[in-house]
Amino acid sequence: MTSSPALQARDLRVSAGAQLLLHGVQVQVPAQRWTAVVGPNGAGKSTLLRALAGLQPRKAWQGQLDLLGRPLAAWSGRQRARALSWMGQNEAVAQELCSYDVVMLGRLPHQAWLAPPSAHDHAVVRQCLEMTQAWDWRHRPLAELSGGERQRVLLARTLAVQAQVVLMDEPLANLDPPHQSDWMQTVQQLVRQGHTVVSVLHELGIALQSEHMLVMQAGRVLHQGATHDAATHAALEAVFDQRIRIRQVEDMWMALPG
Repeated sequence: MTSSPALQARDLRVSAGAQLLLHGVQVQVPAQRWTAVVGPNGAGKSTLLRALAGLQPRKAWQGQLDLLGRPLAAWSGRQRARALSWMGQNEAVAQELCSYDVVMLGRLPHQAWLAPPSAHDHAVVRQCLEMTQAWDWRHRPLAELSGGERQRVLLARTLAVQAQVVLMDEPLANLDPPHQSDWMQTVQQLVRQGHTVVSVLHELGIALQSEHMLVMQAGRVLHQGATHDAATHAALEAVFDQRIRIRQVEDMWMALPG
């Protein structure tokens, strides 16, 4: 695996009006790893992820952001859309679109202007819908789907980009435990295939299965390192005011009540 970071932020500050949301953050996201971003509510997790994705308004942030070793500003919109895919919270998607067409949106960065989808595009869409177990409702509009079903369609759209770097903000929302487990296995498969995955998670039991962790509090990254390191566990316990304890149960790390 490569040692150069897939994403990097140096002295990153993000503001909303007069309020500073991120305070001089320094981050290196290792390539071809799964990084979990964790911390209490209001820590700045989603703000950081949006900045790394290039989704913060330019006037709202200062510092240096790099994607795959190049300044984010050096990437054209089309180049960035191919290299980095994004799954956000409560994304606005036309509810009348059927699931198949929503996932096909993930192929747009690979298509010429106004060109119809290719046979390869259709094959990728089918593969991603099957991977997220959403193929059976491919013809149903989003408006007819449950929250969990909708989330699986949006995950399929994110995967359909086939981007080198995948960012997901609370991707487990509305998913029941079996499908959370499926999501984790999908992420692990992506990493084995050479992709980089960064996910904001509230589900600490799932986050502890990642390889790398960013622990945030009050707009700062207090710790970043290997998920299974004792220092990472100590930082995680600290930001939750010692109300949790990280313990190994059989072969898995778990967050237990403190």
